[in-house]
Amino acid sequence: MLSFIGTVLILFLVTIVVIRSMGKSALAQFTPHDLTALFFIVTIAIKAIKVEGITQALIGIAIVIIIHISLSKLSLYKHLNRFVIGEPTILIKHGKLIKMNLKKSRFSLSELLSSIRSKGYADVTNIQYAILEPNGEISVLPKEESMPVTPKILNCHVDYSGLPIAVVIEGKIQYRNLVLIHKDKEWLLKEIKAAGVSNIKHIFYASVRDDDYSLTVDNGKGNIGTLK
Repeated sequence: MLSFIGTVLILFLVTIVVIRSMGKSALAQFTPHDLTALFFIVTIAIKAIKVEGITQALIGIAIVIIIHISLSKLSLYKHLNRFVIGEPTILIKHGKLIKMNLKKSRFSLSELLSSIRSKGYADVTNIQYAILEPNGEISVLPKEESMPVTPKILNCHVDYSGLPIAVVIEGKIQYRNLVLIHKDKEWLLKEIKAAGVSNIKHIFYASVRDDDYSLTVDNGKGNIGTLK
């Protein structure tokens, strides 16, 4: 039994080390070779553990849970946090790429450019900081002159536009959402009929704004209508 517990403990810790060594990019998006590597790691680790009977299986599950909780608590300590979770890594600073950190993190330039484009920044020089977080995500902090203009910056008052609440999804009424806007099925059917739709089954998606109760109907074929 002691050898079984020791095997589970060692393999759990070794697996963490191996996954951490694969780099943060592997945590954010799995490439085919990342998935293959993880599959083999897990398969080999499982093969090394011989579970005999339900009692040993339950003990194994308990050990994994205890290790997981223990590591979560230990990660609160700064030095252990670096091992368990890792640290943020700056990849762009004041509009300049930090090649050394990209190489150290095994994060390719193509991946970085793709990540910042997905966040709306095509030009590296417009970014104050781009940080690779421990979970593999990229945080982008733009330069002040490149920040999106907001009504607050312009000192403009903007009226509340209302939150669209889904009331029909794939032809089915969402009764719980109707309760949220204090409306019922009869009201919805009346509004849908007024929008020119005879059968609710023909609606792919419909939403109602919670301020003025305007109805937006989409049939899923490119036709969208709004009724106030």
